[in-house]
Amino acid sequence: MTETGGRGWARRAGLAGAVLGAAAAAVAAGVAVERLTVHRTVRHRARLALDAAGPYGSLRGTPGRAAADDGTELHYETDEPDGGAEPGAPTVVFSHGYCLAQDVWHFQRAALRGLEPTAPRDDLGVPALRAVYWDQRGHGRSGRGRAGETVTIDRLGHDLKAVLDAAVPTGPVVLVGHSMGGMTVMALAALYPEYVAERVAAVVLLGTSAGGLTEVTYGLPAAGARALKRLAPGVLRTLATRADLVERGRKATADLFTGLVKRYSFGTRDIDPGVARFAERLIESVPVDVVADFYPAFAEHDKTAALAAFGAERPALILTGDRDLLTPREHSEVMAEALPHAELVVVEGAGHLVMLERPELVNDRLAGLLTRTIHSHEHTAPTDRGDRNRGRSEGS
Repeated sequence: MTETGGRGWARRAGLAGAVLGAAAAAVAAGVAVERLTVHRTVRHRARLALDAAGPYGSLRGTPGRAAADDGTELHYETDEPDGGAEPGAPTVVFSHGYCLAQDVWHFQRAALRGLEPTAPRDDLGVPALRAVYWDQRGHGRSGRGRAGETVTIDRLGHDLKAVLDAAVPTGPVVLVGHSMGGMTVMALAALYPEYVAERVAAVVLLGTSAGGLTEVTYGLPAAGARALKRLAPGVLRTLATRADLVERGRKATADLFTGLVKRYSFGTRDIDPGVARFAERLIESVPVDVVADFYPAFAEHDKTAALAAFGAERPALILTGDRDLLTPREHSEVMAEALPHAELVVVEGAGHLVMLERPELVNDRLAGLLTRTIHSHEHTAPTDRGDRNRGRSEGS
């Protein structure tokens, strides 16, 4: 590296630090206290113990591969119930969010399988259902697209269609999406409305948004939020060119990274340490250049009009935590306005990873949605159901 190049890298790295500094300040005090009270070696050993002991993310299904239209291999796994699924029952397809993987659905997967003790409940109380979990491109076990190619939400909608064609070629499906996964579901509706009309029996949107993400402040002061939005894409691109340094930096600043994950993933600090560490592992497993490839897509995302494709004749659930700093509850309320028949549930005290933070509640609401879907002939009129369920809040 030339001296000029070295100074340029240093300036860009300094800029990255400035952009992230506002968010880091929110957790730095807690990290400082931990450093004073717990030796670094002890904290490192604790992380290793949590990694070894936690069952989270350990569930595996029958693997499969779908080919995206650009040739990227997409990994999915299928859970077949013992004795087979009920005739005519839908297949539930789960799409995960940004910087995560299919394993984030651990508690829902365990509940659908009827497992203990990894599931908060022994089962969901619905007939045996087939389920499909997949990794978005660049995440988990899926392949990556062309190097340096910016990924759009529409691209993810096409990817989901490829997975559906490969894993669920026939029969009804229930689409479940969290965060970027919910946006992926909306992109599918925008790109393939005929498919939605013919095949989609119900939709579940968790901690997600139909657009307007450029207005999110991430819990930062106004000036810090503006700086982050303006500078983050370029900073991420710069960091992606020095991925080796970034990965080493993650290890060197593990305590701060842990604090940031907790702040932006959960609504309370009173979270199971094993679950918190599991979320951290999922996020840190995504390479920084993948983070950079996806980040610009969120500013351009606008799929409010696509929600109409889900119509008023099929069950729908919109669920969010009231302390979600990444996709605030107001975004779910906007989606509920566009999808007035949907059940809107606001989970008190929960953050962005609500399915990990409050799995029993999420599983209960998912069970209700699946029951309504399977027994659709028992439904009340969609408009009546929408009025009755609108704005429901769920506490502890």
